[in-house]
Amino acid sequence: MSYEMYKMNKILTKEISFKLLYVTRSTYDKGWHSTSHTHHFTELFYITKGKGAFVLPDYDVPVQQNDLVIINPHIEHTERSNAQDSLEYIALGIEGLSFWLTEENNEPIGLYRYEGEREDILFYLNKLLEEVQQSKEEYEVICQNIIEILVIKLWREPTITIEQNNTKELSKLTSFVKHYLDKNFREDITLDRLAKAGHSNKYYLSHAFKKDMGVSPIEYLNNVRIKDAKNLLETTDYSIAEIAEINGFSSLSFFSQTFKRETSFTPSAYRKKARKHETTK
Repeated sequence: MSYEMYKMNKILTKEISFKLLYVTRSTYDKGWHSTSHTHHFTELFYITKGKGAFVLPDYDVPVQQNDLVIINPHIEHTERSNAQDSLEYIALGIEGLSFWLTEENNEPIGLYRYEGEREDILFYLNKLLEEVQQSKEEYEVICQNIIEILVIKLWREPTITIEQNNTKELSKLTSFVKHYLDKNFREDITLDRLAKAGHSNKYYLSHAFKKDMGVSPIEYLNNVRIKDAKNLLETTDYSIAEIAEINGFSSLSFFSQTFKRETSFTPSAYRKKARKHETTK
């Protein structure tokens, strides 16, 4: 007979409080890109298929299948697929944590490419997706336990330090809706569609979002669309009508009205001003 007992030491999750805000699976066509944005929480992305890049303020980071990347809170970023490849990934929003690289004198991570046990990480991510998709009794408890396992596995990495991040908290519903709008702003989005995606009543969703963000979901959606439209006007030769369609506006006239209300310029006047500025640099 043999008998072995192992004493349990301190637990990371008892020292640092954090919560899972959302789990999403996204698939984007060749040449797709999102608009640049930030979050008050950390995002983890696992690339399940394809190739693309994470676009940070000063540089792009190429990514491919089986890469796990971490975006810290308040880091401006966006994702894009390659012209030749679509891009698929699983994304998590985790509130309450910041990741630091000890080998870089405790500088916060903008983007970190995980090189550890990727198959193990993907197993837990798929379990998270399974739980939220089936939404059985107490599924949120199981999801929280799974995310704690994932965080501990990252914590084991010798170059990573994980610390509490006491930023302004948004409700889980608001965080999900904001993430959903940031990723899908080009599509036909209504309050009913948002409510269905967030498993919520549309009136409660609208009230909760405005309380947290200061604007309604549709106002926020239009802001995201206008931000991307400005970028397209500055950097491409798409026609005004094409840009309106790309950004999900129901008509050219509605796009022009919304753009002028937000910027004090018509789309054509904004493009002319932006390009004149470029030529005088």
